[in-house]
Amino acid sequence: MKRILLILTVLFALTGYSQKKKVAVVSFYTDKTIDLSDLGLNGLAAIADLGNNPNFNLSPILEKYHNAFFNDYSKKFPFDLLPETEVTQKPEYIAFTPKFAREGGESGTIINYPGYKYIYEGMNGSVNEEASAKIFSEVADGVLFTEIHFAVVKGFAVGGTGTIKMRANVRLALYDKTGKKVFAISEGANSKKTGTIVGGVPVLSVDKVLPMCESALEELLKDLDDRLEKIVKKSDKL
Repeated sequence: MKRILLILTVLFALTGYSQKKKVAVVSFYTDKTIDLSDLGLNGLAAIADLGNNPNFNLSPILEKYHNAFFNDYSKKFPFDLLPETEVTQKPEYIAFTPKFAREGGESGTIINYPGYKYIYEGMNGSVNEEASAKIFSEVADGVLFTEIHFAVVKGFAVGGTGTIKMRANVRLALYDKTGKKVFAISEGANSKKTGTIVGGVPVLSVDKVLPMCESALEELLKDLDDRLEKIVKKSDKL
């Protein structure tokens, strides 16, 4: 009887393992454009200056998110991720030219994690999503897009002078092998570090903004670590 139970347990485990879905991460990037809409200042010229400033380097921050995503968060997913090299070195992926939803296509403010393409997801139908899914349809059950963005949010201010915080926002979007959306979620967290706003205009120098971005990401990573398992429950529909 013990042998039969052992065999059944092994068979059940193997069956469960074999049924686990596989997903290809096809887009992994951040954007140097800082959103100022919370302050009503998205037309401020300083945005373009910061986005085009080579000293405003978000690559280390993207690297930190990448490491947390693949080393920690991936273990909480109810599916397996294809090895990155199987995605980024696939000839069809390398040859793929995504349709960009932004006017003028990919801007210079986009920072892709090395090997990945900038694939605009979630707007203008599902052209990019379907095309990406088709590339991996024979080896994966779906494709995953993720990106992080930063936005300045109001702190405490009196008469146009006071404090601001940085908010890090992440988007995770999963599509099945036909390009149909399974789920898309956005999570955000505010930095502990603060900046200043003078005369209603935030101080956006690199030495002020980068530490706030790093602080916001730290808070976001903590938040994701606590909530990710609940967030991805909808992936059962994959």
